[in-house]
Amino acid sequence: MRNVGRGEGPTQGAPLPAISRRTYHPHMATPTTLVVRTFSDRAEAHAHAVLRAGEAPRVHAYDDTIGCPIEQLLGALEWTRVVGVLLDDDLLHAGRLTSDTAAAVVERKTAEGRQYLVFGPRLDTLHAFPDDGEVVVDEPGILAIGFGDRALALAHFLRITVGAGAIVAQLGRRAPELRHLRRWLAPIVSELDGPRRLVSGWFAASAAGALFLGEDDDEPSWRYIEVGINS
Repeated sequence: MRNVGRGEGPTQGAPLPAISRRTYHPHMATPTTLVVRTFSDRAEAHAHAVLRAGEAPRVHAYDDTIGCPIEQLLGALEWTRVVGVLLDDDLLHAGRLTSDTAAAVVERKTAEGRQYLVFGPRLDTLHAFPDDGEVVVDEPGILAIGFGDRALALAHFLRITVGAGAIVAQLGRRAPELRHLRRWLAPIVSELDGPRRLVSGWFAASAAGALFLGEDDDEPSWRYIEVGINS
């Protein structure tokens, strides 16, 4: 199978069967190539997603038997860009989105250096104001706490979300940039064959891939979708 639009990733071995085609998305500047594969085996699906990711920044579901719902994801990514909550060059280290609430951990460059910001709903509870963090934004409906250490930021995120339905940047050298998630998720999601939850994804400048778990628990299936610039 062709390694679309990327220099890294596996290039040896027999081609893997897949649905591959060229398509055009109006919101993108160039045509793209999509590759779609469906798996019935969990281990094979995850292995394929990891191999295709190569060294690209990636995220994985905190619990891959649950995954992360994506019904509200595209709208939330666009809204946070419009209002300036999450910037394009922020790195996403963790995120959780439901129909009622949302939370995220992003890495951001500041004048003082890199800072890890935990965004979440305004909660009037004791654990919403940790001693090792600094309140950066405190407005109706949203609270942002800054940390100097990634581990502390992720620990606070997991305290307030319990990890259910969350994705976390791991198994890679760095977290993905929000600009790449915003660019590639729309064409990827448009190729889904029904209700599915995100369990793994990698996002680079020229390509991205995502692995989804089907909603039917009786006969679980995993769908991998890869999209890249048509070069």
